Amino acid sequence: MSDHKTDHATKMTWVPQATCGMARAGHLHTRHGTVPTPTFMPVGTVGTVKGMTMDAVRSTGAGIVLGNTYHLMLRPTADRVQKLGGLHRMMDWPGPILTDSGGFQVMSLGALRKLDEDGVTFRSHIDGSKHRLTPEISTDIQFKLDATITMAFDECPALPATPEVLRKSMEMSMRWAARSREAFVAREGYGQFGIVQGGTERDLREYSIKALTDIGFEGYAIGGLAVGEGQELMFSTLDFTTPMLPQDKARYLMGVGTPDDLLGAVMRGVDMFDCVMPSRAGRTARAYTERGTINLRNARFADDTRPLTPHDDTPVAGRYSRAYLHHLFRANEMLGPMLLTWHNLAYYQRLMRQIRVAIVDGTLDALAVKLREDWAKGDWTEDEWPMPDLAL
Repeated sequence: MSDHKTDHATKMTWVPQATCGMARAGHLHTRHGTVPTPTFMPVGTVGTVKGMTMDAVRSTGAGIVLGNTYHLMLRPTADRVQKLGGLHRMMDWPGPILTDSGGFQVMSLGALRKLDEDGVTFRSHIDGSKHRLTPEISTDIQFKLDATITMAFDECPALPATPEVLRKSMEMSMRWAARSREAFVAREGYGQFGIVQGGTERDLREYSIKALTDIGFEGYAIGGLAVGEGQELMFSTLDFTTPMLPQDKARYLMGVGTPDDLLGAVMRGVDMFDCVMPSRAGRTARAYTERGTINLRNARFADDTRPLTPHDDTPVAGRYSRAYLHHLFRANEMLGPMLLTWHNLAYYQRLMRQIRVAIVDGTLDALAVKLREDWAKGDWTEDEWPMPDLAL
């Protein structure tokens, strides 16, 4: 562990701006800049948002990105990242970075990992080499990466699971949270988030929140959702979980999700999100739009000279036709995934800006109705199209 350990008097703060129902708008103040919330964090797992330059990520309006302890500890290694000036310098992102602790990835390894009270021993999915993660090691790796927001190390059991399995897992995660906090190196404008566990069980979530708030963190994440339980159960769990969280700290729902997931979670009091969905969809020819999801591999786009959408604020819609994007994917050209990833991340940021404005204006309910109605309509028809074809 590092010998730079100090007390936990960090100055990372979340400052509320407005509320609309349970939804909150605010600002997260960090050493690496201020982030308006609600916010969506593009996933840069191994020090890159796949298919994107960081200039392109910045152009979408993203204010914070995510990296991952598990992947970066395997390659290029935390020590090498530190020697290269930290993750901010290495990946050309001077803004805030949140690093996942690696717990979720390790737990996903199944037979390749062995769990005990102290931590997890696992074999790399890359070359089979043996490694160890504990709360202390995970926290130290995130220090070496220079993460603005460090996540506590936890276990995330897959759902469905019995209440007894969930209870034992959650209680161990709370013991690990205390050890993660003890290992955290406090620095001005940096912070650490604890992770609430407990599956969909109200009493377990309540126990977890009390344990974490007794320890004291700069923010609180809601883990253990978006792991197969479905949107309805996720929302019902948020309904009783977020009101129990501290009102003056940022709330982060891990690994979520679709545009409708984000909207519903914001309406239940969540401030921060991350998900691979928009970038993964971009790599598989699926575009998120104001009218739902469009699959550019569909043969009907082969001669479609319209832009992707009439409302895109990236160069994608203004410069490239649907027919061209369709061609790129059929020809397996890397530009196709790059352009659609850019489009999808820009759409997610535009959606979050719309939601923030509606919270401040007190019109979120009306916006939610309109967004969901438009998503359900499907792609624009020729009669609805407000823009000229790019071929003209």
